[in-house]
Amino acid sequence: MAETDKALSEIQEHRGHIDEIDKQIVGLLNERTKLSLAIRALKPDAGMGLYDAKREEEIFARIYGFNEGPLYNDYLREIYECILKVMKEIPSL
Repeated sequence: MAETDKALSEIQEHRGHIDEIDKQIVGLLNERTKLSLAIRALKPDAGMGLYDAKREEEIFARIYGFNEGPLYNDYLREIYECILKVMKEIPSL
């Protein structure tokens, strides 16, 4: 029973850390969204189109460089593809 209690306690501790990380991720995603919206608003005045495939590939290359694992680059790309898709679809404020 002591092993079970110890395992349950460790699970709760890890979950608490995950909850804190999730809170930080949400804050950072909202911060990223504000910056993306600001860039989107400036692009027409800069003579730029809204979609930039080259920029997206630069983002992927940059995040691969940050990655120290255990998450594979392919999974990071999937996550960032979703983030970028949402950034493109979110209505301007």
